[in-house]
Amino acid sequence: MTAATNKVEAFNGFSQWIGFGNGGVITDNDAVEQEKTAKFNALLTNAVIFHNALDIAEIVRQLQEEGYAIDPEELAHISPYLTEHIKRFGEYSTHELGIQPEAYDPKLRDFTRLREENLTSEGFGQAA
Repeated sequence: MTAATNKVEAFNGFSQWIGFGNGGVITDNDAVEQEKTAKFNALLTNAVIFHNALDIAEIVRQLQEEGYAIDPEELAHISPYLTEHIKRFGEYSTHELGIQPEAYDPKLRDFTRLREENLTSEGFGQAA
């Protein structure tokens, strides 16, 4: 129960951090506008979580290519609620707006293989 509550609280804290306008307070009395604000914040929060998860997966891939053994149990403790790399009020470039991003690869790494290889005893050390 505590672990589930902690995860929900971590998500809520992350969502509040993302929704920086008016300190997260919805000031509009119009129910439609309130719903728009809440849904926009949820969309933005989920987009950042997705981006963070992709970044984590890429780093794990790089570590594996370098020969590191990745323990699935330790990997399960990595949170996608990372904020240090986000510049909420920083410099933003608009010259890239017309550039189309590469297509998303739906075949992300399948981490179940790690469990099958029983790497849990090796931790994050160098693979032999």
